[in-house]
Amino acid sequence: MTSFEYLAMGQFHIPSKSNFDMVKFVAVISYFTVIGWCIAIVLYSGNRSSFSTFHLKQSLGLALTFTLLSFIPLIGWAVSILVFIIWLVAIYYAVLGKKYLVPFLGEYFQRQLDFIK
Repeated sequence: MTSFEYLAMGQFHIPSKSNFDMVKFVAVISYFTVIGWCIAIVLYSGNRSSFSTFHLKQSLGLALTFTLLSFIPLIGWAVSILVFIIWLVAIYYAVLGKKYLVPFLGEYFQRQLDFIK
């Protein structure tokens, strides 16, 4: 039997992701726009962990900070560049599977965004 016939019969196996891979995926996708965050929160409901909770809070906090800074001319825009760099570093650590507390506001995000549990 050829592989095409095997697939056509519906007898194929899709390897499942390990739980940690899905948790990392939730953490990484949460950093990509509001749509990515919404997808991550839906996926999070089935894959709860302290790692994904941590990154959901950090990513939402960064997005809100970036949005608020965009309304402040010049100084806010300049600081937004720093927030963007921190955002890239946070994504890097999420891909590695490590927690990265955002400088200055990371602890604040963890305390104040406690509706994400």
